[in-house]
Amino acid sequence: MTKKNDETAADIAEAEDVRAETAEAAPELAEHDRVATLEKELADSKAAVLYAHAEAQNIRRRAEKEAADARTYAATAFARDILTVADNLGRALESIPAELREDEKLKGLITGLDATGRELASVFSRHGIVKITTIGEALDPNRHQAMFELPSDEKPGTVVQEMQAGYMIKDRLLRPALVGVAKKAD
Repeated sequence: MTKKNDETAADIAEAEDVRAETAEAAPELAEHDRVATLEKELADSKAAVLYAHAEAQNIRRRAEKEAADARTYAATAFARDILTVADNLGRALESIPAELREDEKLKGLITGLDATGRELASVFSRHGIVKITTIGEALDPNRHQAMFELPSDEKPGTVVQEMQAGYMIKDRLLRPALVGVAKKAD
């Protein structure tokens, strides 16, 4: 071996002797270092468990909200389709002249159509589907779709005519109301 290797080996042996003497002379320091390391590992593990627990709670809450939304709004597409039926029934009832309403031959048919309209409104109500009020209100692009402007004495931007009723399902828009909006008269 070379002289340099002998010196390095001697240095290493001396350092190990010093460590051993230190550990023997002050075992509480070695134990203290070990305890500090274990406490740090314990704190890290506790933090990791808390983060995992919080993430699991967030996932559970998100899943519960998605399930509730799915139950609440599951019928949205079906409800949109039924609105067309309700519109057609309403238009049919409105188009019946007063003299035909008094005709004894048609009275039963008209009464049945009226009852069907009321039942449809009742079903809508039970499922949280409500008609949007429009006439006299300010245009709200979140609920109304302006189709045209009419010269009017009303404040510009006020809904003055409804072409098609709008509906909400719970707190969401199901279909916007198609409306005419007031503009400044010439």
